[in-house]
Amino acid sequence: MAATKIAVYSVPDLKNTTDDALPNYLTSLKFKQSHFLTDVRLALGYSAVVIAAITFYADYKLGWDKTKYWTFWAVLLYFTLNGALTFWIWGVEKGKVFAGEVDHPSVGRKSLSIASSVAKYTPIYNITVEYTNAEGETKTLRLSSPFTRWFDNDGFFVARPFQQWLASEIPLIGQVDPKNKGGDAKAAGSANGKSEVAVPVEQEKYDTPKKTTSSDAAPTGTKSRRGKRG
Repeated sequence: MAATKIAVYSVPDLKNTTDDALPNYLTSLKFKQSHFLTDVRLALGYSAVVIAAITFYADYKLGWDKTKYWTFWAVLLYFTLNGALTFWIWGVEKGKVFAGEVDHPSVGRKSLSIASSVAKYTPIYNITVEYTNAEGETKTLRLSSPFTRWFDNDGFFVARPFQQWLASEIPLIGQVDPKNKGGDAKAAGSANGKSEVAVPVEQEKYDTPKKTTSSDAAPTGTKSRRGKRG
């Protein structure tokens, strides 16, 4: 499948594309993803939709007088499910893009979960990682990297620098994928061929274009003059 080009100044597009690439990379390393969080979210959402549809159909067919008692409880249940869905997304999932485990000869059976986030107008990818270390303890890491590390100037995602970043910074992934371990910013470079780490971009760069004042504009309507030879 051909790579999808995105707008390089759209932080949500940069995040969503990276979020999609993360579980694809981990499952290619034989990490088994758990879909429990997604399944619960879908169940809550679809249940609320089904209740709303049944209530509408019953009211349309039987009329308000015959259905008003059941409509009251249906509406109450509908808002309860939507409240539970909101809590589940913000209180339980908390931006998780991957949750699962791996059973690998070099590490045994270990668990891993990764949640991602971005700040508005700031093209920096932030992740919170929880994993099981060699001693069986649960460790937490908070990592950040600019999107320019794995997106080129044209807006195409480049997988190798992204994989090297994850394998280098997260010990569990580095043990499972040693060929990408050690690919730091200086060695691996970025998708744009730069080794430096970008700093957060100011809001005005992504919000409003720079205004040109009259004093900055080049003078027009003038011609260069040369002196006449005698």
